[in-house]
Amino acid sequence: MLAGKDPISNIIYHALSQSLTIDAVIREEKPALAGFLKRRIKKLGFGTVFGQLLFSAAIVPVVSYQSRRRTQQIISSNHLNNSEIPSSKVIDVPSVNSDATISELRRLSPTVVVVNGTRIIQEKVLECVNAIFLNTHAGITPMYRGVHGGYWALVCGDAENCGVTVHKVDKGIDTGSIVAQATISPAAEDTFSTYPFLQTAKAIPLLEQAVRDSLAGRLSTIAPRSSKSQLWSHPTAWQYLQNRISLGVR
Repeated sequence: MLAGKDPISNIIYHALSQSLTIDAVIREEKPALAGFLKRRIKKLGFGTVFGQLLFSAAIVPVVSYQSRRRTQQIISSNHLNNSEIPSSKVIDVPSVNSDATISELRRLSPTVVVVNGTRIIQEKVLECVNAIFLNTHAGITPMYRGVHGGYWALVCGDAENCGVTVHKVDKGIDTGSIVAQATISPAAEDTFSTYPFLQTAKAIPLLEQAVRDSLAGRLSTIAPRSSKSQLWSHPTAWQYLQNRISLGVR
């Protein structure tokens, strides 16, 4: 696996490890905040980035706290395990795109690499080994690429495309060939914080089958639901509040 430090990566590891052998988890550190903000401001502008930071710092913790019982309910009812990945399996690297990652991948020589929660993987990493890279994306691609695809689908009144995608990884942002997709049906008590857990629960059997098919040399892909393609980012604090008040999307 190539993974970030987050509960969803933990869940995917434990789910797959029940029936598949995972040789190692190459886990990257979070990017330095200063560099991350500089790139984001250059791309989106100071006002938008400030709003996104305000959302992350002031709103997400509150919503996550209010949703904690629902989150635990989803974890329990779907038999998900979000405990830490065993340290014996973890190889920490500064970045998924570092020379250290390439070195470890070449040493391990995997047939399949499961990706979750990392920054965009550069072509040099994807081409350093003869392996299929599979990612679980929290949205229906290509309509909801980027982040928070389920949330944005609901904001757009597109509940039928609120879901999850398992796809091959290429050098683009969630542009790889689609292996499988599924939709979720959030309950009234679900929120921005619980959608990813619903999506992950739905994606796990799809991902497991994709890994098995890859190992057997029979992995196939499917056509996208739509030719429409859009890259989404984090909502700003005022976008979230407006959507919650006017649309009821929490």
